[in-house]
Amino acid sequence: MSIEIDILNGDASWPIAKPLLNAVWSQDAAEKPAWSHVKWANADLRVLIETPEDGLVCHVGIYFRTVTWNGQKVHIGGIGGVCTREDRRGRGYATLAIDAAVHTIRANEAARFALLFCEPHNFSFYETRSWLPFKGEVYCEQPEGRIRFTYMAPYVFNIVRAPTLGTIDLCGLPW
Repeated sequence: MSIEIDILNGDASWPIAKPLLNAVWSQDAAEKPAWSHVKWANADLRVLIETPEDGLVCHVGIYFRTVTWNGQKVHIGGIGGVCTREDRRGRGYATLAIDAAVHTIRANEAARFALLFCEPHNFSFYETRSWLPFKGEVYCEQPEGRIRFTYMAPYVFNIVRAPTLGTIDLCGLPW
């Protein structure tokens, strides 16, 4: 089996990624998640995994941002929009894409740690891949102003040193 892993500019690759994200998180779903109204940041880069047989099967957005942790500015990498086509799950595509995203974040020598947000059903997935729960508070911007972000749980990944307590302000939209 042949797999192609591309890391592309976020805005330029949006037309490629959009159909997969729309299929995974359908706007027509009867039961909308608690975060369905959140305004999200656009990815700086995207990891896209394609197979010759199936086309695009997996997506991970990569975000770079200077945030504050306990009032101190720190440059981090973010991972968001992790999704795999429903009929192609359980084949390791998300793990490959996340590993490629973390490798890309590590290559940005300024990034101190990585941050993602996930729902409870994904906690064990990330924990088995060395992501740690962030037990502090996270703030972000939304159209109505600065809010405490509680719609999903934050997880951090050590690049240099990942905090697990304190206060993180994303200084912008969440991912």
